[in-house]
Amino acid sequence: MNDKNDLERLRIQIRGAVQGVGFRPFVYRLATNLGMVGWIKNSAEGVWIEIEGTRSQLDLFLLKLEQEKPVHSLIQQLQASSLVPLDESDFEIYPSVSGEKTTIVLPDLATCSDCIRELFDPNNPRYRYPFINCTHCGPRFSIINALPYDRPNTSMNAFQMCDRCRTEYENPLDRRFHAQPIACPECGPRLEWWDHHGKRLASDEAALQAAIQAIQNGQIIAVKGLGGFHFMVDARNSDAISTLRQRKHRPDKPCAVMYPSLAAVQKDCELSDLEAQLLTASEAPIVLLRRKANISVLERVAPNNAYLGVLLPYTPLHHLLLSALNFPIVATSGNLSNEPICIDEREAIQRLSGIADAFLVHNRPIVRAVDDSIVRVIADREMILRRSRGYAPLPIALSKPVPTCLAVGGHLKNTIALTIDSNLFVSQHIGDLENQATLKAFKQAIDTFEQLYEVHPDLIACDDHPDYLSTQYAQHRSSKFPSSQIFPVQHHHAHIAACMAENGLEETVLGVAWDGTGYGLDGTIWGGEFFLANLTDFQRVGHFKPFRLPGGEKAIREPRRAAIAVLYELWGEAAFDRTDLTPVQAFNAQERDILQAMLQKELNTPWTSSAGRLFDAISALLNLVQISTFEGQAAMALEFALEHISTDEFYPSVIHQGIFDWSTMVEEIIADIEQKTSGAMVSAKFHNTMVEVILQFARQWKQKRVVLSGGCFQNRYFSDRTIARLQAEGFQPYWHRHIPPNDGGIAVGQAIIAASQLLKRGG
Repeated sequence: MNDKNDLERLRIQIRGAVQGVGFRPFVYRLATNLGMVGWIKNSAEGVWIEIEGTRSQLDLFLLKLEQEKPVHSLIQQLQASSLVPLDESDFEIYPSVSGEKTTIVLPDLATCSDCIRELFDPNNPRYRYPFINCTHCGPRFSIINALPYDRPNTSMNAFQMCDRCRTEYENPLDRRFHAQPIACPECGPRLEWWDHHGKRLASDEAALQAAIQAIQNGQIIAVKGLGGFHFMVDARNSDAISTLRQRKHRPDKPCAVMYPSLAAVQKDCELSDLEAQLLTASEAPIVLLRRKANISVLERVAPNNAYLGVLLPYTPLHHLLLSALNFPIVATSGNLSNEPICIDEREAIQRLSGIADAFLVHNRPIVRAVDDSIVRVIADREMILRRSRGYAPLPIALSKPVPTCLAVGGHLKNTIALTIDSNLFVSQHIGDLENQATLKAFKQAIDTFEQLYEVHPDLIACDDHPDYLSTQYAQHRSSKFPSSQIFPVQHHHAHIAACMAENGLEETVLGVAWDGTGYGLDGTIWGGEFFLANLTDFQRVGHFKPFRLPGGEKAIREPRRAAIAVLYELWGEAAFDRTDLTPVQAFNAQERDILQAMLQKELNTPWTSSAGRLFDAISALLNLVQISTFEGQAAMALEFALEHISTDEFYPSVIHQGIFDWSTMVEEIIADIEQKTSGAMVSAKFHNTMVEVILQFARQWKQKRVVLSGGCFQNRYFSDRTIARLQAEGFQPYWHRHIPPNDGGIAVGQAIIAASQLLKRGG
């Protein structure tokens, strides 16, 4: 027994991801195993601990606290202060308390191995129960209504725990201690099988078996999952996939495929160790994998695509479905194209009954839509292309506290962001703000953050573009609340700042921002930009030679228009006589006359320096894509065209006074096309030229740190080669990992720029 005079007591406050991860039972077990006394409790800020023991016990406790903490926990800040010992008799877990809302909300997590084992164990009380979970897995962000993360603050509050679940929930030594979604067949959510009118046809196991039979029979079913609905169909059934595409108005865009096991994935796709780790991680994202020849999944799943978006079962319901089917199924978002995914079963009947033949639903409410995340391995590390389930709303940790700021993001691939203290919280993927349904989801995401953290920021960051719905929201909010400060942020500066923030950079860098569209300070469309930038300011030191886009936004959907624009810059009106070139052939004579008049008279032909549009133009010249049915299709086709070719050749890259003049390159590309050079070789040489352009600017400005951002850097070949070439010449490239390089990262850049500018001004 310790002498009372040898005892010391510490009060410890921990901030970070410490709720919903089994942190309190971990601390309870650690303290009791060390023979220490005190208590722990959740608060809206994190957790509070008072711990008492000898100095050696306290030192060991603090050491093990960091070394052995739960796998999904994250200690961002630990503050300890000395107290007078109380000589208590045991260690307790106290009820949660309220306070300032700063704790981190954990993302939804894939079913853990222990729960999977119990799911298929006939002797377990939760055998084949589709909502099995524990402290280490299951819903989090998709069910929380308020902080702290306790059951009354979640959508599970509607389910009264049975005695067995209550016993587990209250036992600190149980794996389900304070697992807020805890449930079992006796007291928890239940499955139902509905027809497309919403009539209940079966429940529980019978509902599950009906869904399995429907998929086997080639039907399209809508399945309510963790963060919303999926459409599911046999990925080997050509007719079923064609029907789904027709009903969903999605002719070409790739669909994700859920495989029953990692072994099944390996049969169809090339799989590195890192890609396998990503597939089986608790985040369980869709991973883009290079497909093999003659795979079981049909070409219609991802037409003309060298890659397949693959995921594994990540909920108990998925595991039950896939274990019975034992073949890959399409698992695509439960929505109409360009709309948010459905989260409510009654709403799904209204919105999705024209697509799905039947519905597999449950009665656990989903508080907010959380779509599947998408990840691709680039330069031997993961790059998140769509940040949602498994990752959102985890924050970026900043080096110092910044003013509270709401950033409302861009127009495409919208996310919103919120700075609080030294955390930059990022929402789940919301989508393109092109209709009222998505705009509603956007406003709900803002409400979520403001309600969870009980803030209403006066500082609002938005895009410079006056026509973006997100910008208009910021302006409307400012008109309602006069204390609001709006900080318009240039689109490409936001791209660079987002990459800087996640890489912990603050000082000036050479920023390379290449994408399709961004509003420039001169009123033109930027997109092939070189900046000297930091977190508050930027200087545009280079860009692509501008050209005019006939039809403006229509040219974004029609790469053939970008190609015509490039040819017109080269040859003027003579470009329309080159009917030997496929983009010119793609228009009839009347259409060519209209385009020619538009360019001559400069009618609806905005200037652009966009790298993305140049990628589109080359894709059209190679006759890969003339009219796109989804964003990025032409550039993707250009990347896939160079598969299985290796060359270091490139075209001339002429740079004069900071302007990359692509004219000579395009003329040589046309010469190669005329000489019947393979499209693969032309694509490879074009990509290599784009890399050399970046190298030339890096050499000119002699900035060791080069930051790469924008949608063009989703291209694996281009990014891999750019990074390798920069490193080989002694530069330090930085690229995205946890924040998307596309417009899904814009809100992050907006938030850090606005907050940094306010700090600089002394605000």
